[in-house]
Amino acid sequence: MPFYHRLGQIPSKRHTQFRKPDGSLYAEELVSTEGFSSIYSLVYHCHPPTLVKGIGEPWSVAPEAGLKKNLQNRSFLTFKTAAADDYLESRKILLFNRDLYMASAAPRKSMSDYFFKNADADEIIFVHEGSGVLKTLYGSIEFEYGDYLVVPRGIIYQMHFHGENNRLMIIESFSPIRPPKRYMNSFGQFLEHSPYCERDIKLPQNLETHDEKGDFKVLIKKQDLIYPYTLATHPFDAIGWDGFQYPFGFSIHNYEPITGRVHMPPPIHQTFEGHNFVVCSFVPRLYDYHPEAIPAPYNHSNVDSDEVLYYVDGDFMSRKHVERGMISLHPKGIPHGPHPGTVEKSIGAKETKELAVMIDPFYPLEITKVAQEIEDPDYYLSWVN
Repeated sequence: MPFYHRLGQIPSKRHTQFRKPDGSLYAEELVSTEGFSSIYSLVYHCHPPTLVKGIGEPWSVAPEAGLKKNLQNRSFLTFKTAAADDYLESRKILLFNRDLYMASAAPRKSMSDYFFKNADADEIIFVHEGSGVLKTLYGSIEFEYGDYLVVPRGIIYQMHFHGENNRLMIIESFSPIRPPKRYMNSFGQFLEHSPYCERDIKLPQNLETHDEKGDFKVLIKKQDLIYPYTLATHPFDAIGWDGFQYPFGFSIHNYEPITGRVHMPPPIHQTFEGHNFVVCSFVPRLYDYHPEAIPAPYNHSNVDSDEVLYYVDGDFMSRKHVERGMISLHPKGIPHGPHPGTVEKSIGAKETKELAVMIDPFYPLEITKVAQEIEDPDYYLSWVN
């Protein structure tokens, strides 16, 4: 999240001597993006972050495409994916292209005996069910139903859950995740008309310094392989840090909807963006208030992007049948729109209680074999049945 934050102890000037109580130096680490040309943070470790004791054989977690090319409206029932004890094993990639992966996950257990780092992608972890604490070198972030957790690439983390009933939707982005540029001023501050602001951001808190030596297992994802590393010191050994590069959280429930006299287009729901895709939040809101307004969305031809909608909760006035955790995929090249009868039904309605996450990628998505196993094969017929 591009605004300044700091926790713990740091020296008064960067790149200068910063000593421990015993007189030895803390190890300074620059965590930079785009080389040295974009945002960064400076972290001060009890031990150098370079102390590697062993590297095991990597294994592949590459998505396996079942359908590389698609021109059919489809839907997938993610709550049919089986739960798994392990966090990484529970992550099932459903849709992907060269810019992002989309996965569903239902982990039962916390990450107690290992740590994870995605070296390739920023992650957006949307919490559909469950609660817990995201623990990182930068501090911890408590999370609950409706939270987006944004973990920039290269950050080692652990997910600690309060219970076993957890459902997550995860986006891996091969470009940085940012707020929409049109909601920011030239200084990086949210503008007055933006649908959320700095006060809504969950920042890392409660920095815990683990000055520990031993064998610490870190699983690192790089180019669709998981590399098992063993570090000689605890990954969360920071005494302090400051900067602009760190994990953060944001609740979908704090997104303030933009409404109008007539139906507003999907970009007004935009929450984040990456290279060649956007993420939007559909939240409860008042309907359009023109006396002859039609609240239901108009038919739309996807000319430039696929459209993915992850249904979280509530009623959707444009759909006859929606399940929690259902994903709809409307590929570019063909139109989609409200189901028969829903347009007339929407007229006169005052509000909607829908809650959903939309992802619009600008390059076609491939469909994995895992996704095909949970597909509703008749979804494309739902406009005529």
